[in-house]
Amino acid sequence: MASDRRQNIQLTPDGRLRHFLTIEGLSRELLTHILDIAESFATLPGRPVKKVPALRGRIITNLFFENSTRTRTTFELAAKRLSADVLNFNASTSATAKGETLLDTLRNIEAMHSEMFVVRHSQSGAAHFIARHAAPGVSVINAGDGRHAHPTQAMLDMFTIRRHKGDFTPLRVAIVGDILHSRVARSQILALNTLGVTEVRVVGPRTLIPTEARALGVHVYHDLDEGLRDVDVVIMLRLQKERMDGALLPSESEYFRLYGLTNKRLEAAKPDAIVMHPGPMNRGVEMDSEVADGPRSVILQQVSYGIAVRMAVMSLCMQTHAEERGEA
Repeated sequence: MASDRRQNIQLTPDGRLRHFLTIEGLSRELLTHILDIAESFATLPGRPVKKVPALRGRIITNLFFENSTRTRTTFELAAKRLSADVLNFNASTSATAKGETLLDTLRNIEAMHSEMFVVRHSQSGAAHFIARHAAPGVSVINAGDGRHAHPTQAMLDMFTIRRHKGDFTPLRVAIVGDILHSRVARSQILALNTLGVTEVRVVGPRTLIPTEARALGVHVYHDLDEGLRDVDVVIMLRLQKERMDGALLPSESEYFRLYGLTNKRLEAAKPDAIVMHPGPMNRGVEMDSEVADGPRSVILQQVSYGIAVRMAVMSLCMQTHAEERGEA
């Protein structure tokens, strides 16, 4: 275990969180600790003052090289609720777009005394690259890189499941849709297995399930009705339009006929099963509006919980660096 921790640049030698780049290599105890810290922040919206002074005077920079509204906004709000100052870096108008190298851009932002980069990039491994080259004392949070990982999305999904189901261990969870291209699904599978659920299922057409899926510790289903039978949690994934253009699927209507979630199909799951979606959602493609807006849907709660989970990750990483500098 100690050797694994030394090789994981996310962690200090004694296992504290320095960066948050992927779920891979993180222990069940650490994931549970993140959820516990998030629980303490989840009460903030009900208080008169919706801020805590944990990161007062710190500068956090959102480095988004890929379009995002929900993720960037929740990271920004999380940082502000921790009383940090926030810089938003727009790749389309940045010096990078004018030819400056990524490392030169990083050095300039570091010179502004930013202590945390929240990175979203279309290339897998971009967050790891930046973490390896960031100055000592700077944390990197992966807000989604290529097909690789989206760890804070996975953790807000785990937080949502724990709030509704309590114990992870007896649960059966079905993840439905484009598993092959989904960084969210990969991070969810790692988190669910680390937290000890009974069974993780992936459900989708053969063209959208990776050939090595079973090696991830999941059960594979190509029939939605079979895949949903007796599950406690249903996680629907977004279907990107380019999958239709790439001939991986015949049409949106055919996809909905075979894999779209309706109230009728949801009857195969347990009566108290919850329905989740990381967004943005395509109504009438991934699921029917009656399900999306129905009593079992917790989709909007996922968005709210995302703020508390991102606050937890930011505060833990900053605390680690403060302790290393002898400031805590």
